Amino acid sequence: MAALDWSLCPAVERVPGKLSGAWVFRGTRIPVSAVFENLEDGMTIDELVQLYDGLTREQVQAVLEFAAKSLQAPSLAS
Repeated sequence: MAALDWSLCPAVERVPGKLSGAWVFRGTRIPVSAVFENLEDGMTIDELVQLYDGLTREQVQAVLEFAAKSLQAPSLAS
């Protein structure tokens, strides 16, 4: 499976020197990976928003929707 091209997701950014260039939520220092790790551990989106100051529900939903769309099979051209 190919890696996601996070540069196509408007909710995130990668800034050299910010968290070693990791993908973070735009305008924050919160790594995108932290959301997936916490969701795997059973946290809810609301709990994540409370845990990470500056993170919004809309940002989390945008990242999850981007990831879900990237997993959809491409449509076959006829």
